[in-house]
Amino acid sequence: MANCDFPNQIDNRNYLSPIGFKFTLSKEPTVAFFSNAARIPDLTLKVETQNSYLKDIPVPGDVMEFGDFTLKFLVDEDMENYMAVHNWLYGLGFPESPKQYDDLVTDDRGQRNINYERSDGTLFILNSNYQTSASVRFTDMFPYSLSSLEFDSTNSDLTYFTATASFKYTIYDITV
Repeated sequence: MANCDFPNQIDNRNYLSPIGFKFTLSKEPTVAFFSNAARIPDLTLKVETQNSYLKDIPVPGDVMEFGDFTLKFLVDEDMENYMAVHNWLYGLGFPESPKQYDDLVTDDRGQRNINYERSDGTLFILNSNYQTSASVRFTDMFPYSLSSLEFDSTNSDLTYFTATASFKYTIYDITV
């Protein structure tokens, strides 16, 4: 609520923290993605050109371009989150047999649903009290890249595995 005596005063002096966020995937509601890096993708409006006899004039276009969503997450001990993305990619690409795609788009009751090849996902942005202050909902996501996991017994320091997954999607909406 704004102070009536000083209407131009800043109400909230807490700044957005770059470490407060979490990610969920509708397709895998029981899988936790302990994210340690994510970013709201870039957004670009294509620009058109209006021709003129003196100078071409740039004007706003009517096509939006959305950047890819990249998520870096800690791999859990049972590799559930890594395998969720891995199996999703395998199902989409079916490198060994078309049955892999059939398994991807078939639910637990044996019903085939092509909508299973995509999923919605939400990036929750947390405030200084670790409460959701905004959310970024991605519609119709699908992975196209998953990083490798490198095992190395010569490492003297224990560092936990992180993986990076990159997604395409139809659109994203930010809700504050």
